[in-house]
Amino acid sequence: MSVIRLTKELSLEAAHRLEGYDGLCREIHGHSYRLFVTIKGEPMSDPDSPKLGMVMDFGVLKRIVNEQIVDRLDHSLTMRRSPLSNEILCKMRCCENFQRVVLVDYQPTCENMLSDFAERLLGALPDDIELHSLRLHETATSFAEWYASDNF
Repeated sequence: MSVIRLTKELSLEAAHRLEGYDGLCREIHGHSYRLFVTIKGEPMSDPDSPKLGMVMDFGVLKRIVNEQIVDRLDHSLTMRRSPLSNEILCKMRCCENFQRVVLVDYQPTCENMLSDFAERLLGALPDDIELHSLRLHETATSFAEWYASDNF
């Protein structure tokens, strides 16, 4: 049976700041992220299955990616966990309009976010499905990529 790759594109709107950075990204700013998730596997070969020929239902892949990544980060502010971000968060949470703040244990760069996304998806995908690659567009012309072949 052939090994086939499937890709699902999802998008999210989110803000972040890079604490201590020496450029503009030290300020809170937002992106219209586009995430491409590519999996690979063998299509279902059971002739009695309505999923005959499918590697995975695109809707199932979308649900997994939404649960692990999009629902958590969409319309949120992501910051590295630190004394300064805890102080900022405390001040922001006093206001009703700043409830979706996500603190992470890394600088929330596109590269680090991809590593986090890969880890989350590797733990959530069915055993017979491999995570092949991730691509995260931070802007229309700037993106980072993660490949399983580079990491295992």
